[in-house]
Amino acid sequence: MNKAILRIAIPNIISNITVPLMGIVSTAIAGRVGGGDAASTIGALSIGVAIFNFIYWNCSFIRMGTSGLTAQAYGAEQNKEYTLMLWRAVVVALCVGVVAFALQRPIGEFSIRFMSSGSAENDMLISEYFYTRIWAVPAGIMLFAFNGWLTGMQNAVVPMIVAILVNILHIVCSYLFSIVGSWGLAGIALASVVAQWTGVAVIIAIIFALYRKKLVTVAWREILDMGAMRQFFSINGDIIIRTFCLVAVYTFFTKASADSGDSNILAVNAMLLQLFTLFSYMNDGFAYAAEALTGRFIGARDGVSLRRCVKLCLVWCFAVSFIFIGVYVGWWRDIFMLLVSEQSGDIDTLLSVAEEYIGWIIVIPLAAALPFVMDGIMVGATRSRIMRNSMLYASISYFAILYGLGWIIGNNALWLAFTMFMFLRGVFQYFMSDRLRSIYTEAEER
Repeated sequence: MNKAILRIAIPNIISNITVPLMGIVSTAIAGRVGGGDAASTIGALSIGVAIFNFIYWNCSFIRMGTSGLTAQAYGAEQNKEYTLMLWRAVVVALCVGVVAFALQRPIGEFSIRFMSSGSAENDMLISEYFYTRIWAVPAGIMLFAFNGWLTGMQNAVVPMIVAILVNILHIVCSYLFSIVGSWGLAGIALASVVAQWTGVAVIIAIIFALYRKKLVTVAWREILDMGAMRQFFSINGDIIIRTFCLVAVYTFFTKASADSGDSNILAVNAMLLQLFTLFSYMNDGFAYAAEALTGRFIGARDGVSLRRCVKLCLVWCFAVSFIFIGVYVGWWRDIFMLLVSEQSGDIDTLLSVAEEYIGWIIVIPLAAALPFVMDGIMVGATRSRIMRNSMLYASISYFAILYGLGWIIGNNALWLAFTMFMFLRGVFQYFMSDRLRSIYTEAEER
């Protein structure tokens, strides 16, 4: 079972880890193109990234819904069903991507106004970043569809290869466009466009090469079958609400940082969040393993294997959490220094502010270990309602803490709210599933 878990988790960890590394490199580049005012440029980048996170994460239902249904079809050896899932995911992703691109003007104007830090210069930087990167959105959403389908097919290697390619290309192009070409934040945005469209082309070629003999011929009327689409969107409807809550939490995290009126707080929160993201993408690899194997064992009606899988995924996630706690305790300052140029005039101030809040980054990995595995189990079991309700309750607690204590303990309230939000997600899902007994029962029914 450990081999089965690691066979899916390790490629996903490798591909996932390139995402925060890309974010760290982008932040480091922004800290250098900003000259002596690294805080303003990093802050502008964090707001621009938050806007696209809002768009992308609200579309992640395509990956999650596709993964669970595909995994169950794979476990039951239903070739036609997982072929249809591939086509349905691509059709939905393409439609959503085109609509998002077509609505770029109202989305951009509202988002920039809503997330504005009050600086006209920063707003101009954010606008430049947004209207360049928007060209990557259809490609990014299509990658969700392909990755979800491949995860359901128990293939973590192809998403890993494509993610590594996309993120290395993004890093290289960011350097060339922003540092060598002197295009600033727009160069980082253009790098996303080039990298993600390249990723779409590569993943289509690989899927065709590997799966053309396993995929069966299907008609458009079968792909667009209203009953199947209703099931797809019924599951995804809950995931959309769940994801919207998640995105709202992250978006208001950045907005609350900007509303503090202190560019140093905004920059430090953005950089510390990068450290958390580094951990979260590592543990997400085991979440992917949990969702792929949970769906497979439910489809195959193998309750014994499902229990072993869940137990071992939890062990792995907590082990990773303790490793990151050790890393952050010993080397947070060294990691932080990678994000800011030594020539930056505000480096001492940023380090001083970071020292006030670094304790939260040390605590969060332990608080966030459970929800990653629980998310994976719920996706694989297609228990979207539990995911939705647990996220709603955790989000309510987040905003209650943020706005109830913000005027008393300031930026610490933001980090306390975020930590409790992560912790409560896992706790709520565990108890809402009757301590996972309802999911084990489904796998044991014949």
